[in-house]
Amino acid sequence: MYFKGYRRADGRVGIRNHVLILPTSVCAAQVAAEIARGVRGCVAACHAYGCCQVGEDWQLTFRTLRNTAANPNVGAVLVVGLGCEGLEPLTMLQSVEDLGKPTRGIVIQEEGGSVKAIAQGIALARAMAEQLAAQSREEAALASLILGLECGGSDATSGLAANPALGVASDRLIDLGGTCILSETTESIGAEHVLARRAVNYAVGQQLIAIVRACEERALRMGADLRGSQPTPGNLAGGISTIEEKSLGCIHKAGSAPIQGVLGYAEVPSDKGLYVMDTPGMDVESMAGLAAGGAQVMVFTTGRGTPTGNPIMPVIKVTANRRTAERMADNIDLDLSGVIAGTLTMAQAGGQILDEILAVAGGKLTKSELLGHTEFSIYRIGPTF
Repeated sequence: MYFKGYRRADGRVGIRNHVLILPTSVCAAQVAAEIARGVRGCVAACHAYGCCQVGEDWQLTFRTLRNTAANPNVGAVLVVGLGCEGLEPLTMLQSVEDLGKPTRGIVIQEEGGSVKAIAQGIALARAMAEQLAAQSREEAALASLILGLECGGSDATSGLAANPALGVASDRLIDLGGTCILSETTESIGAEHVLARRAVNYAVGQQLIAIVRACEERALRMGADLRGSQPTPGNLAGGISTIEEKSLGCIHKAGSAPIQGVLGYAEVPSDKGLYVMDTPGMDVESMAGLAAGGAQVMVFTTGRGTPTGNPIMPVIKVTANRRTAERMADNIDLDLSGVIAGTLTMAQAGGQILDEILAVAGGKLTKSELLGHTEFSIYRIGPTF
């Protein structure tokens, strides 16, 4: 199976051709957003960090931003810095330049303030956007795709139908040589032993167990037991009774393929197949980690509905709840409620998801893209100083 995408210098294939406006800190976020609004084809990855972070926390923010720029959906990058932040603009600029993409940078303090920086940024971004507009899509194998697997606003239909259908699509993509990444460590709690049995070796299985235990221990140090605070009120209202029930439904998104490895947040897979990324259950942060991990597209299952998107990665919203599909038609791309009604088999539902992935990879816009949903937030390890 094939789609038409944008081939990058490193051989990877993008399904979008964005100019990414990349602020190095929250202090540069507004200027970055104004530049993106001023030029068609630009998106901004605005976030709240980049200053007064130390150690592993600083490193994680840096890696997330740099790997977001590395995503094959990004064709060019404009780095925007304030000039005095802890995540130095020049350091980020040099790292992004090493990716081999058209890259420019501006520093607000050196430009003389926001108004001048926005004007200069728009001029630079427009030139890069014109360059990208001249590029053409070319045929690429489905094996070029990395698919992010996410769920949010889950209800009983998620575990019964939407997630298993996504698991069918995930298995088919992997059979075709592609890569899938399962996220949200909190939503493996109580089912980690089931995932561990699917690991390609003992070491990977132990890593899976370890990230779940570490997640629970972080919560306990803050005086909270995740097994008591999950499921969320919305999950409970949707018919999910325990965290184990929620997790057993969530992991169905990953089908039945062997798990090749465990990735840190915003880490890129080293090979093909199924991976698990250690991300929080907070959807927007998890989605940002998957995009930084190289996912060109995401399928996001939801029972109760959610509008969130991502600046660089198309997000396909899937539900198996007929009421949600009707009430939130603005946000839902695919209605699989026929599985619950008995008019659609799981294999057919998985096929519909794979067909939608192919269509989006070829240029079809998702509902979140059409509505301009570009939510972006980075996972944080420690406090700011």
